[in-house]
Amino acid sequence: MTTSTSSPAPVADPSTLYPSPLKEFWQHFARNKGAVAGLLFMLVIVFCALFAPWVAPHHPSEQFRDFLLTPPAWLEGGQSQFLLGTDELGRDLLSRLIHGARLSLLIGLASVVMSLIPGIFLGLLGGFFPRLLGPTIMRVMDVMLALPSLLLAVAIVAILGPGLINTVIAIAVVSLPSYVRLTRAAVMGELNRDYVTAARLAGAGLFRLMFVTVLPNCMAPLIVQATLSFSSAILDAAALGFLGLGVQPPTPEWGTMLASARDYIERAWWVVSLPGLTILLSVLAINLMGDGLRDALDPKLKNAV
Repeated sequence: MTTSTSSPAPVADPSTLYPSPLKEFWQHFARNKGAVAGLLFMLVIVFCALFAPWVAPHHPSEQFRDFLLTPPAWLEGGQSQFLLGTDELGRDLLSRLIHGARLSLLIGLASVVMSLIPGIFLGLLGGFFPRLLGPTIMRVMDVMLALPSLLLAVAIVAILGPGLINTVIAIAVVSLPSYVRLTRAAVMGELNRDYVTAARLAGAGLFRLMFVTVLPNCMAPLIVQATLSFSSAILDAAALGFLGLGVQPPTPEWGTMLASARDYIERAWWVVSLPGLTILLSVLAINLMGDGLRDALDPKLKNAV
């Protein structure tokens, strides 16, 4: 009598059943094609900014006196050595745009960090002390929100003086209320949850409750807000530069390039259009990335997909 032995059923790979958090995040992020396109565009911008001295064909301040307001290479009268043309002083536009990405991204990153850290701290204080510190903090933020953001930034720069550091400070102050309000709302929504009660009963101190227990569960909306604020910072920096209150010439910065070229908009459209288009595409790419981050980090939106 023969007995047949059946082969054991295949065991599923645990990594396919329970993907890593990073892999799961990328799966949800990649579903948003616009966010992926924005990420690829920003990777190109960041690469050009980091390696600007090697990527740019010319020095951003080098003047070619024989090629003033030369059109882009594909137009009549263009030169192959100036792919995007030259400005009113004969400087290569492509090189200045590449080097300008450094300052624009630096201003955006520095202003986000300078507003995110105090915004989180003030929001935590307002959420943990809703009667003692919360009303005072929120009324100050309401006053700041009542003022137009650009007008407030102009006032701050006018007091401190134009320059790179003062531009970063002004944009950081303008962005502060959004982080405070968002952090406070997220904290007050988390304080009534069971894990916070369990941490209190276990004897967790105030700072541990703030920064270890509650804050990590509030980071998803803050990350999305930081991404969107990054694009707003680039716009504000360009606006201040256009008004002559931001980064001062001849330093290449997208808003400053717009300001110096506005007198030539009818004679040489590329001098104004190309920096403006660069700002438009960069801000659009960052906003698309913010939408993708929101979809990937929000559990409700992940479950709905």
